[in-house]
Amino acid sequence: MKPAFVKAIPAAHELLPLTRHENASQPRGMGHWTRLPVHAPGMRIGLFGGTFNPPHQGHRLASLMAMARLGLDRVWWMVTPGNPLKDNLALPPLPDRMAAAVRIASHPRIDITGFEAEIGTRFSHDTISFLQRRCPGVQFVWIMGADNLASLHRWQRWRDIVRMVPIAIIDRPGSTLRAVHGRAGASLAGHRLDESDGKLLAQSHPPAYIFLHGRRSSQSSTALRLAAQKSAAPDQGILTGHPENQLKFL
Repeated sequence: MKPAFVKAIPAAHELLPLTRHENASQPRGMGHWTRLPVHAPGMRIGLFGGTFNPPHQGHRLASLMAMARLGLDRVWWMVTPGNPLKDNLALPPLPDRMAAAVRIASHPRIDITGFEAEIGTRFSHDTISFLQRRCPGVQFVWIMGADNLASLHRWQRWRDIVRMVPIAIIDRPGSTLRAVHGRAGASLAGHRLDESDGKLLAQSHPPAYIFLHGRRSSQSSTALRLAAQKSAAPDQGILTGHPENQLKFL
């Protein structure tokens, strides 16, 4: 039986446009890509942000794990215009990365959105602040890989971020110990939920986080890019969105 709030949600294909003053930096031709996906008060939504350069099955696996273990209604893949901590000169166009993400995600409860390009945010803190103002009553959970937890202390206003939204850390090969013993991980040690309490995370008052272990993917965007650079056909298999094309590089 569907929860009562579903009746108030528009049809799944309908997207919610942002207000006019939030529209200044929208890239030409992006259209519906930069609108907020469907949401409603009471929904539990995972926020999974990144450049997705390229998207791969590891992103999908992490999303499905989070949905199942945390009781999330949806997961939003927030494809960013660029990473403030990285060189973005060689970053493929946002529409190309989003189209590839759609093909990889291939799930009715995973939404692909590039709304950060429309509202002009560069930092996660600003994105979370915007969503909490724009979507009152929605229970957001920030999803990130263990490798990102290890470097979270480099993010702008990271201490404010952990006080704004519950966080789900997805285990990544080679990052387990480095993540929990890093600067940010150590500061959150007293706020960690047991994995068996995953469905309580979305309603937990931050700071609160959970470390999810399970099936792990060895795929990484960095490895796929490096493999593509060595390939005779570097444009194939990276932004096509086909898992079999990605796997041939591993």
